[in-house]
Amino acid sequence: MAGRMAGKVVIITGAGSVGPGWGNGRAATVLFAAEGAEVLAVDRSEQAVEATMAAVAERGGTARSYTCDVTDPDQVAAMVEACVAAFGTPSVLLNNVGGSRAGGAIDMPEEQWNEQLDFNLTSAFRTCKAVLPLMVEAGRGAIVNTASTSGIRWTGAAQVAYSAAKAGVIGFTRAVAVQHAPDGIRANTVVPGQLHTPMVEARLAGQRADGDVAALLAQRQKRIPLGFMGDGRDTAAAALFLASDEARFITGTELVVDGGMSARCD
Repeated sequence: MAGRMAGKVVIITGAGSVGPGWGNGRAATVLFAAEGAEVLAVDRSEQAVEATMAAVAERGGTARSYTCDVTDPDQVAAMVEACVAAFGTPSVLLNNVGGSRAGGAIDMPEEQWNEQLDFNLTSAFRTCKAVLPLMVEAGRGAIVNTASTSGIRWTGAAQVAYSAAKAGVIGFTRAVAVQHAPDGIRANTVVPGQLHTPMVEARLAGQRADGDVAALLAQRQKRIPLGFMGDGRDTAAAALFLASDEARFITGTELVVDGGMSARCD
């Protein structure tokens, strides 16, 4: 069904990627643009989003890059103003910023705990706070927030702040969904599992497998009943559905994208 985002103005945060391949934000930006959206592709790194913009251009989509650190309220406000100036009132907000730090309740410094909550949870609050008044005025809108299976179960590594933040994203999204349903606004969460995104090579292998990418991939794949790992394109497809008019009667819920991992009891 081509053109599912035709006529939509979409803000995607975390639209860059830490390396080559299909991260969640890059894949979503390319897919939403290919489906007809006008996309503001937001990332704190101008360089990280360059490859995303090139992929959009290859497929004939419409997107503009915008550099913004979503941990800064002033930058978030300016980002939303830039979207309105470029394309008009946003129809869809996809919050895709996130990243984990290893550590448990004993060994994680409180400073890192606070940083993780700000980066993974409060960032979504800030963008929603800036975008929601425009959606309320328009009488319509869709918000998709990206959580993680780490927010719903133990996934094999201690990362307590990340787990808490992503669980918070789910609760936050449900609350927004119910409060703003009368305003014509839907809010849902996409919950990716252990995907093979560029983050594996760039960060996770060093944190969890002494830099051995193959070993980490093997560990992660063993947890997945389907027997293979997805990538950012699978997250993007789920987010596209939740943002589209096909999901018009879906709000306040979660779509888990993990190959069955979180359904296992072992």
